[in-house]
Amino acid sequence: MSGAIRSCAGGVVFCDDEVFLLMSDRGEWVMPKGVIRSENRSNDVALWRVEDEAGIHAEIIGIAGNTRYDFFSESRGHEVSNRIQWFAMRAEDKTFHVSYDQGFLNGNYYPIDRARELLTFDGDRVILDNAYQIYKQCRRNESASDRVP
Repeated sequence: MSGAIRSCAGGVVFCDDEVFLLMSDRGEWVMPKGVIRSENRSNDVALWRVEDEAGIHAEIIGIAGNTRYDFFSESRGHEVSNRIQWFAMRAEDKTFHVSYDQGFLNGNYYPIDRARELLTFDGDRVILDNAYQIYKQCRRNESASDRVP
């Protein structure tokens, strides 16, 4: 593929065994993500995009993996390849605010099985599964530390 390669970062946000998804302006169910610009770090961009697109204050609990997708950019007139680093995140509560002004049509927290059905892209399902394992391990570790005298 010829064209631009864009580095991106995104967040897979969990709260109470549910995960947050957004519906894009094309009707695709996705997770918050965005392009890494300038000297920004991927983890900072992921946190910022989660807050900017979904109004969620989250913390990173691990790296969930990477995806890549290619598309033809009408505005640029050439192919673009997005390379996305994904972070597993957790939020303290289910407060969110969908950024409709950025073109999102909907968003909410969903049970994991339902989210797997809704996600438009297979690669995102793999990332969701990886991130969910990290989230469950984080919760187990917290439960174990709560029991330590």
